[in-house]
Amino acid sequence: MRFEVMCLDDVDGSAVDTTVVDAASVNRIVQQAAAMGQRIYIRPAESSAS
Repeated sequence: MRFEVMCLDDVDGSAVDTTVVDAASVNRIVQQAAAMGQRIYIRPAESSAS
């Protein structure tokens, strides 16, 4: 399964960067975001996303 990960702007919460990753990478990304205090949004990627 693949997930879309969006980095969110600290001021207004808009997505400033988006990437699609496999399920194995999600934990690493969450850990990195938590260490940096970065806001992220994760959702299942649509089948057409790459």
